Amino acid sequence: MERGGQDKGGEGGEGDDGGTGAEAARERWERRTEVPLLWLAALFAVAYAAPILLPDSPRWVRNVCHGTEWGVWGTYALDYFVRLALSRRRWLFVRGHPFALLAVALPMVQPLRLLRLVAALLLVGQRARLASQIRVTTYVAGACVGLLMFGSLAVLEVERGQPGSTIHSTGDALWWAFTTMTTVGYGDTAPVTGPGRVLAVGLMLSGIALLGVVTANIAAWFIARFDRDDAEIERQTAAITALTEEVRELRAQVAELTAHHGTAVRLPAPENGRPPADAP
Repeated sequence: MERGGQDKGGEGGEGDDGGTGAEAARERWERRTEVPLLWLAALFAVAYAAPILLPDSPRWVRNVCHGTEWGVWGTYALDYFVRLALSRRRWLFVRGHPFALLAVALPMVQPLRLLRLVAALLLVGQRARLASQIRVTTYVAGACVGLLMFGSLAVLEVERGQPGSTIHSTGDALWWAFTTMTTVGYGDTAPVTGPGRVLAVGLMLSGIALLGVVTANIAAWFIARFDRDDAEIERQTAAITALTEEVRELRAQVAELTAHHGTAVRLPAPENGRPPADAP
């Protein structure tokens, strides 16, 4: 039930208790579904790759694989709508997940297999970033492998058998995808079809973005390491400064005792880190 007052963000809507409960319910949903959705992503990979790697497979195999692709995409789309329904501010959720909304809408506009691939990758990527078991490094590495694999499969599907094409085998497709992602582009293999060139553009942009993330993570690791070394040096410097000051104080005390008694005073050695009880 909505309350008349404003919530924490200053907008009218559900109260704090209702909003907190909704967010907690969404977090529970995300935790419970993250592992099954990751397994479904692996199933989608197998279903997408099988007809391409086995072009002579029976028709029923291809139909099962295509149905599996639609089923996995539908499950991820359902997950998106459930998370949307459990969100306290649904408009902010939509604004915060634009690619997920695009991935849900793409196959509805034009049910091409390539669009289903793009939509599924977007949905899997958006959902994988929320998984608690996946760290940034694992996410980036998985994204690189996924783009390399799916990019090579997709370009092989649209380029194989086309006039003037130089991509006819899985090896050719993998080589092309690797050189395209790294923006090397030797030019020995290149797509000639419209969908293939669109894939090339997407793979180049994605490769640049992922390489930028990898570079940033490496730089952040070095900076953190240098910061730790600087902090250790500062700690040691502070300890040396404190010891130097303590030595100066002891010298001043020795000089004062010497002037008072007229003779040099030898301080006894401390026992167990403490001066003896009869020390002057």
